[in-house]
Amino acid sequence: MAPTPHRELVRHVAGSLGVPEATAARVVGDVLAYFGEPIDAFVRRRHTELQERGRSNAEIWPILDAEVAAHRFPVEANERRLRRLVYG
Repeated sequence: MAPTPHRELVRHVAGSLGVPEATAARVVGDVLAYFGEPIDAFVRRRHTELQERGRSNAEIWPILDAEVAAHRFPVEANERRLRRLVYG
C-alpha cells in the first residue's frame, strides 16, 4: 500500500471493519472527499440532483437550507445565499 498521510486512520478502519487496508484506504478516501467538498459545489450538485428528481425551486430551497444546516458547513445558509451559490 502506498504511503498516505492518513496511514493510522486506514489501519484503524481496516482493523475495525475487518477489511484489507486497500479497501479501508478507499473508504477513508471517499469519506475525506465527501467532507472536503466545498459548500458551493455541494449546493450546486444537490440543486441539480433535486431538479432531476422533478422538484421545483420552491421545494428545493428549503431542502437545501436544511441540508446545509445539518451538514458539515460552518456557515448559515438562507435562500438568497443558496441562489447565489447556484446561479452566481
